[in-house]
Amino acid sequence: MIKILKYSFYDLMRSRWSYVYLVFYMALGFVLLFLNSDLSKATITLMNIIVVLTPMIGTIFGIMYFYNSREFTELLLSQPVKRSTIFAGQYLGLSLSLSMSLIIGLGIPFLMYGIGQSDAVENFITLLMSGTFLTFIFVALSLNIGLSNSNKIKGFGYAILMWLFFAVIYDGLFMISLIVFGDYPLDRWALGASLFNPIDLSRIMILLKLEISALLGYTGALFQRFFGTNLGFIASAGILLVWIAIPFLLIIRKANRKDF
Repeated sequence: MIKILKYSFYDLMRSRWSYVYLVFYMALGFVLLFLNSDLSKATITLMNIIVVLTPMIGTIFGIMYFYNSREFTELLLSQPVKRSTIFAGQYLGLSLSLSMSLIIGLGIPFLMYGIGQSDAVENFITLLMSGTFLTFIFVALSLNIGLSNSNKIKGFGYAILMWLFFAVIYDGLFMISLIVFGDYPLDRWALGASLFNPIDLSRIMILLKLEISALLGYTGALFQRFFGTNLGFIASAGILLVWIAIPFLLIIRKANRKDF
């Protein structure tokens, strides 16, 4: 698996799109810090971009990589190598390369502006951790879609729809349900519903770390009320790890059953 991971990782790092992704985040960091030299405020602004953009990039890269490397994957499958090893290596290589582009791209401008000596360094690390979680989650989800759909057009369509659902549609449906059933006690239901959206969980995790109660929103306030600030942060991070583990296990299961 290590060899396949290394190949996938270096193959993606040689891709121009990986550099475009890295340069984009680097430019974004410099622009934000140029416009607002306050590192804490820049981190908050960046949060709203990371929790939406990172899942989209992970989804697009994941589904593109699956279809573009299909012939190479079929060649590997003809070798005496376990299917689980092949797909686990490809998934980890893709996720690690995207995560590294994110961390380096944002790390360079913030380090140059002195984030290491700032009080906001822990918040910035939490932001990068959240972006890494979302990258691993949405790459895994997109690979699951690719394994379930041999047709490229359908695969791309379902992948984009999946990202739109978690980024936009889910919150809309959630708010509608709160309005329609506003006369009923919905605290526990709302808390449970928030667990099924990794984007919301990432946002809650960052805001709990930032300790900005005014920006927590309904579900964030529920997390703080039920768990407290520190326990809520740990709980949201733990659930994000579950969001990584379940799609990854589904990749292995589908890969072992799929007829290539």
